[in-house]
Amino acid sequence: MILPIYTYGQPVLRKVAQDIPTDYPDLQQLIKDMFETLDASSGVGLAAPQIGKSIRVVVIDLDVLKEDYPQYAGFRHAFINGHILEADEKAGKESLEEGCLSIPGLSEEVTRPKRIHATWLDENLQPHDEWVDSYQARVMQHEFDHLEGTLYVDKITPFRKAMIRNKLKAMTQGKFRCAYRTKPVRK
Repeated sequence: MILPIYTYGQPVLRKVAQDIPTDYPDLQQLIKDMFETLDASSGVGLAAPQIGKSIRVVVIDLDVLKEDYPQYAGFRHAFINGHILEADEKAGKESLEEGCLSIPGLSEEVTRPKRIHATWLDENLQPHDEWVDSYQARVMQHEFDHLEGTLYVDKITPFRKAMIRNKLKAMTQGKFRCAYRTKPVRK
C-alpha cells in the first residue's frame, strides 16, 4: 500500500524515533509498504517518521543507481533500529546536493562524513555492526537523521537556510506541488 509522505512542518519529523521490538506487529508488511511508497515517489530512502511512525525503521533502494554505480545493483534493504555510532574523521567529509521526500521541490548542498560506523537489524532481523562508506554512507546518514528528528535543512549554512526560509514556511501551509502522495501540515 502506498502511504502518504509527511512533509516539512509535521511534528513527527522532529521527534526522536524509538527502537522497536523484534516482534513488532506486521513489521514485514510495514517494510513492504515503505518500499512501495518509496518506489511511487522515486526516492532512494524513506524513514518511518516520514510516513507518520516515530519508530526506527528505514528502507533504502540504491539499485536505482546501478547504471552509474554498478556496485549497488540489487541493493534494496531495510534497516531496523539503526544507529550511527561514529564517523571516521580520517576519511574526511564530502559536500553533495541532497533532497528529501518530506521537503519536495528543494535540494541543498550538505556536508557529511564519507565513512560511518553503524549498527542495525536487517529485514530478516539479523544484526549488523559495520563501517559503511561512499554513497551508501550518505544515504544512511540522511535517513538515520530522520530517526533523530533531524532534517537535511538543519545541516545547511545559515545563509542558505535564510534563502529558503519562505519556501519552507509555505510548505508548512501546504503551499507546494508534488507528484506523489503527501500529508502536509494543515493550519
